[in-house]
Order: sequence, then C-alpha cells, then structure tokens
Amino acid sequence: MAAPRINRITPFNITALALGLAFLYLPIVILVIYSFNASRLVTVWGGWSLRWYYEFFNDRAMLDAAWMSLRVGAVSATIATVLGTLAAIALTRGERFKGRMLFSGMLYAPLVMPEVISGLSLLLLFVALDAGRGFWTVTIAHTTLTMCFVTVVVQSRLGSIDRSLEEAAMDLGCNPVRAFLFATLPLIVPSIVAGWMLAFTLSLDDVVIASFTTGPGSATLPIRIYSEVRLGVKPEINAICTMVIALIAVVITVASFVSKLSRTQGENAVPL
Repeated sequence: MAAPRINRITPFNITALALGLAFLYLPIVILVIYSFNASRLVTVWGGWSLRWYYEFFNDRAMLDAAWMSLRVGAVSATIATVLGTLAAIALTRGERFKGRMLFSGMLYAPLVMPEVISGLSLLLLFVALDAGRGFWTVTIAHTTLTMCFVTVVVQSRLGSIDRSLEEAAMDLGCNPVRAFLFATLPLIVPSIVAGWMLAFTLSLDDVVIASFTTGPGSATLPIRIYSEVRLGVKPEINAICTMVIALIAVVITVASFVSKLSRTQGENAVPL
C-alpha cells in the first residue's frame, strides 16, 4: 500500500498562501504604486509621475533626516555587531564564568523591555551625564537596542558549530586565536552579516527610543516622517517609504550574497 502524500498542493494551501502574502505585501505594493501618483491627494489617482521623488530631493529637511538615519544605522549596527559577537562568544565559550546568568539576563533585557522604558532610562542617563543630545546619543541608544539581537543570532550559530574543528586546527599548530579566526570565524560570518543587517533595519525603523535621545538638528527619518504624518499624509511620504523599501531590498540582497560567499569559503578553508 502506497504511503499517503502529505505535502501535496491543494486549493486550500494555495488560497491560504495567497491570502497570507496579500496580507503582508499588498499594503506595500499599494504604497509603491501611489508613490508614482501625480495627484496631490493621496487617495485620488492622477496618473503616473515622478513628481514626489523630485519633491523629496528638493526637501532639505527630509534629506538631512535621511542622511542622519543612514549614519546612525550604519555606525550603531557596526558597533552592535562587534559587541554582540563578542558577547555571543563569551556566552557560548564561557559556560562557567562567574556572573554568567546575570550577564545573560542584562544582555537580553532589551528584547522584552518596552521601548518607552528603554528610551526614558537612556534619556535620564544622558541628562545625568550632562551629555548634549544629538548624533552620538541616538547612536548609543540604538546600539543598546540592537546589540542583543546580534548576540542572539550569532550565539545560535556558534552553538551549532562543532568545536572539534578548532581542536583539529590547534593540533596542526595553530594557537587558539588563529584557530578561531581560520576555523570558526568563516563559519559564523553569515550570522554576523545577518546580525548587522538586522541591527541596521531596526535602527532605521526606530521612533520611540530615538524620540527620547535625539536633539535639535539630529532628527532621524522616522521621527521626521511621524511629525509630517500627524499633519496629514503627503504623497512625498509614499516616495520616501518606497526608497527605504528599495534600500532594504538592496541590503538584503548584498547580505545574502556575502553570506553565501563566506559560507562557501568557510567550507573550503583549511587552517594553516
């Protein structure tokens, strides 16, 4: 008797998949289409036009906010990736060091803590330190927020790697640092890249924490968009959001390519 086919395609599966994809991506598709709308009214179609993209590139305040978001996102993601990777190594390789549970709990706290509390606590810290709010305060706040996400991603990958690879490298004459760099690091580069990408997108998306830690002249793009939307949605906002979506798509594509390339090199690498 033939075994029943469990993974067969049925009309119900196709319908469920179509509804799920429509729920996730239909609003984004509508936003992208209406970013090319020539009408000044967001809900009225007036033909195809690049008018609102020109409006964005002539809006100095929006350009400054976008440049601020890109700088904050890149710097905070890089710092968070370095610190998060080191924390993941400490948690994975230092199973018995004193204070591990406390360190782990403090590291993962931002994952479950409301952003309002995180933003308010950071604001009180900067006020106590008499630090002027601006680029670096927002960057530090975003690093604090995103470092735990990087740690989770890298730690999950480190936990699945066989440490006998490093032991074999040390048997062949490598010291512990060289063995880690040549045997383990190439295998975790995809997770490091994924962590950086996640940290970058979280930084671009943040409004709550940035609103507590930003200062005059250092507003990020989400804060600027939020302030504009409160007065009514302008077609220019659709164009800005479409370019952000395109940027994220490029980041994901590049990160996927780098991860695939590094994974291939890691599999073929031979410790010296």
